[in-house]
Amino acid sequence: MAELGKTEEDLIKSRKDKRAKLEEFGVDCYPAKSDRNYIVEKVLAAKDEFVAGAEVLKLAGRITALRGHGAIMFGDLVDESGKLQLLFKSDNLPEDFKLLELLDIGDFIQAAGKLFITKAGEYTLEISSFKLLTKALRPLPEKWHGLTDLETRYRQRYVDLIVNPKVKDLFYKRSKIIASIRQFLVLNGFIEVDTPTLQPIAGGAVAKPFITHYNAYDRDVFMRIAPELYLKRLIVGGFEKVFEFARCFRNEGVDATHNPEFTNLEFYWAYTDYEKLMEFTEELMRNLVKEVFGRLDIEIAGEKVDFSKKFPRITFDEMTGGANTDEAFKAAVRKTIAPTFAIDHPIEISPLAKRKDVGTVERFQLILGGLEVANAFSELNDPVDQKKRFEEQVERKEDGEKHPYDEDFIKSLEYGMPPTAGWGMGIDRMVMLLTGSKTLREILLFPYMRPEKENPKH
Repeated sequence: MAELGKTEEDLIKSRKDKRAKLEEFGVDCYPAKSDRNYIVEKVLAAKDEFVAGAEVLKLAGRITALRGHGAIMFGDLVDESGKLQLLFKSDNLPEDFKLLELLDIGDFIQAAGKLFITKAGEYTLEISSFKLLTKALRPLPEKWHGLTDLETRYRQRYVDLIVNPKVKDLFYKRSKIIASIRQFLVLNGFIEVDTPTLQPIAGGAVAKPFITHYNAYDRDVFMRIAPELYLKRLIVGGFEKVFEFARCFRNEGVDATHNPEFTNLEFYWAYTDYEKLMEFTEELMRNLVKEVFGRLDIEIAGEKVDFSKKFPRITFDEMTGGANTDEAFKAAVRKTIAPTFAIDHPIEISPLAKRKDVGTVERFQLILGGLEVANAFSELNDPVDQKKRFEEQVERKEDGEKHPYDEDFIKSLEYGMPPTAGWGMGIDRMVMLLTGSKTLREILLFPYMRPEKENPKH
């Protein structure tokens, strides 16, 4: 089973030859099911009881190590929950022991046996029978490092997950973050909804959309850049607390903190305003950090941050030193690590928010780790004012800097929308910050990659 010194092509050929030999022995290399009755985690949780008892355990998983020779061989079996050592003895497997020579690291097997403790103190399953579940035809990499391999990790995430347990743990944490937020909203009376991904108007934000064609209706449509206008239509319709984890698409640049395809959480809450949402945001963040980390003081962007403290509130004007420009604001954001509310933005950059005074609106952004991670405001529900602002946006000449005019949304507001506050968060950015990841690609399972033939490095 030694594979040193062979090319990948040699190894693939060897594995295919072994598959052919297994088939000659009448072995089905890809059976339809497994009869396992335990996972590794459950076995290890009650390991002493299993050692003392006589129960035959059936486990299934991938072989990640094979070692030994002669009449005894050891192996490691890994399933999603953990790893367990296996012991194969020819005396216990008079017919099938010879098949071990045809197994490779990466193959999936089902292994049945009894648990015991070796002289070295390791809990091990002594195999009484085993069954091949999947013959792997490509070898797993022995080493996985360096900048070039980083690119390959993203291209072949399925291999990355196999050989790098920390990567899999990262995505477990992502799932836990999303589940925690969802549960918090549901427990606070919100209902989860779905709104269209294909939209006739790319509204709800100022961004360049992806355009596609709807064959059945013979018209161009847009991949949504935000679910906002549809969610507010639901508030008009009588729902008072709604949220959506929306897959959104913006045909813009790619860098460490921006990706054209992203997960956006938005919720809308009738009969409340941005002041109430700031309090609610603090509760949500404290609950999230506590759920995921078990404490409220964690490291963000290399600094210790205590989420138990009140989040400071700084006006847009104060953050920019009176400059009130987008560039000045972004510069201030990059220097802000602890959770902070930037409040009361200029009306020119907030076409969907309710006025606070002549020049500003009731809006806040949650700043964390030098990034904007949440955006919220008291929603504009005056159809006359909203129509005027849409018209002003349409008149702007800069490409990509205007919000499209949505006549149906104006019509919905004319039926009446109660005072409402809306809130949005970039889930990918939040996961990146809470997991200490350096780029969004690290926390996206399958980030878009330029085809290898177009990439001179590959």
